[in-house]
Amino acid sequence: MKHCTGYQTNLGMSRRKFLNSLGMGLGSLALSNILTPEALAEKLLGSPQFAPKAKRIIFLFQSGGPSQLDMFDYKPTLNKEHGKELPDSVRKGQRLTGMSGNQSSLPLVGSPYSFKQHGESGNWFSELLPHTAKISDEICILKALNTEAINHGPGITMMQTGSQLAGRPSIGSWLSYGLGSENQDLPDFVVMNTKNKGGQPLVSRLWGSGFLPGKHDGVRFRPDKNAVLYLNRPDGVSANTRRQALDALNEIHQQQLEKTSDPILETRIAQYEMAFRMQTSVPEVTDLSKETEDTFNLYGQDAKTPGTYAANCLMARRLAERGVKFIQLYHQGWDQHNKLKKNITIQCQETDQASAALITDLKQRGMLDDTLVIWGGEFGRTNYSQGPLNQNFGRDHHPRCFSMWMAGGGIKPGITHGETDEYGYNVVKDGVHIHDFHATIMHLLGINHEQLTYKYQGRHFRLTDVHGHIVKNIIK
Repeated sequence: MKHCTGYQTNLGMSRRKFLNSLGMGLGSLALSNILTPEALAEKLLGSPQFAPKAKRIIFLFQSGGPSQLDMFDYKPTLNKEHGKELPDSVRKGQRLTGMSGNQSSLPLVGSPYSFKQHGESGNWFSELLPHTAKISDEICILKALNTEAINHGPGITMMQTGSQLAGRPSIGSWLSYGLGSENQDLPDFVVMNTKNKGGQPLVSRLWGSGFLPGKHDGVRFRPDKNAVLYLNRPDGVSANTRRQALDALNEIHQQQLEKTSDPILETRIAQYEMAFRMQTSVPEVTDLSKETEDTFNLYGQDAKTPGTYAANCLMARRLAERGVKFIQLYHQGWDQHNKLKKNITIQCQETDQASAALITDLKQRGMLDDTLVIWGGEFGRTNYSQGPLNQNFGRDHHPRCFSMWMAGGGIKPGITHGETDEYGYNVVKDGVHIHDFHATIMHLLGINHEQLTYKYQGRHFRLTDVHGHIVKNIIK
């Protein structure tokens, strides 16, 4: 079809190129005005906005909702009133899950474990955590976290992305987007799951980049010779042959980029190049053979077995040494609706020593000051028994108050922040919402959480949505 102007568009031409060619570049000028907010946002990318206290994060995520009442939040009132009904004045009509909401009785249940204060800080720990108790003066315990999410899917999604709805970028992806990379041979964001653990399923969207460019996805490391899927070269293909193939492919991609500016294509090129470099870097970082016997004794002998929680903690330290920005460990099995005493004992035996060892190891290597370590799950557990109160009792989900701990990376050591009531049911002082938690993390890495945004579907999104206050009392 002919137009009266005599100007014919190329159907393969991008909108950007079309506007640039229109009117001797006036279209490009118009486009730059349209993109002004995004252009301003671009200035924030690639480095911290102000002096950071932490350079990297290791998040030891305990999936399923660990019972704060049996590990950190000592409540002798529950033991004194064990078996009595949860007072209406404490519950205040708040909603329960469908798993215990229809119970005719909600009997209070005290912890079967003894508690003691440890270190100069006097932080309380139960007998389940002898190793964590030894680093009491290195950690800050947050006892009054809270969230709206009452079930696992929305709860884990909220903790990892700042929203209960699937599809938003994860914390690690936001940090990769905002801070860029320190190591061109490894991803900015690495994920490891403890092998052979059951419980609530963990899906890849939890470490996905959502609507951010795909290069900010978390990369999962697996405990086998194919640590990263599809990374290893096929038999008979040399590194030189692979390099030549990538160079040829890159030439084709560059020709296409000259025709149309395609961010997906640019991401694909970057990922191919990263994969090529990772063929050398990943085998090196996952090889634990050069670690000393003293190191294995520190983390526990399970650290010699790939895929265990202890091995993943040790791997996290190795990745941190090599400049990986965000390292996410997932450990399932904390969803103890029944047989809590048996199952929480197993969980703590698997995680306590290695979690504490990571703090000790980082400190010995001079890395704790600029490495933020986080331990915790998506919510806590109830102070009443789900189902009959007997030897096999369990605790239901409890989002209104739960505990996590943080260490290093600008966090004040040896303190407790926040309080819950004598029943461990409600926050009474210094509550920390998930948005506040995320805002504080971003601040520690030198990012203003209100300014790091990404425009998608006509709206500027951020990790903290339209909420979040920095928890200044826990920062050095």
